[in-house]
Amino acid sequence: MAVKIALGADHAGFPLKKVLGEHLKAQGYELLDLGTHSDEACDYPDYALAVGEAIKDGLAEIGVVVCGSGVGASVAVNKVPGVRGAICHDTFSAAQGREDDNTNVLCLGARVVGVSLALAVLDAFLGARFSGADRHVRRLNKVLAIEKKYMVSSPSG
Repeated sequence: MAVKIALGADHAGFPLKKVLGEHLKAQGYELLDLGTHSDEACDYPDYALAVGEAIKDGLAEIGVVVCGSGVGASVAVNKVPGVRGAICHDTFSAAQGREDDNTNVLCLGARVVGVSLALAVLDAFLGARFSGADRHVRRLNKVLAIEKKYMVSSPSG
């Protein structure tokens, strides 16, 4: 069964998102394209939220969000519980984030990286797996405890 990847971008990231999507399909990944579908101005939090919720709800295993710098998308996607988004503009950070920090969303800046580097970063991210090493599990559990500490319960929950 193919890994399902949620893909989203704002208008600044739209051209790169198209290239990334074609690359992923060619590699056999299943895509959940959450928009945008044009370069008409729009807001990155909408697409970061859609990708984050797809991860949280189990509709995709991995997410990729692209905006102009990658910063806004990273900030927004990390507000979704269970999401660990990493802004990566190099292959080391992309792989290390998955291996050590169990990141599940890659955030890219379309105005920061070119297509070749973006594809290399994406491939490094997808090729890496969480190590499960004791020290990384311990650290991840601390991160999850921080998240849990600040989660607000709904009135009905």
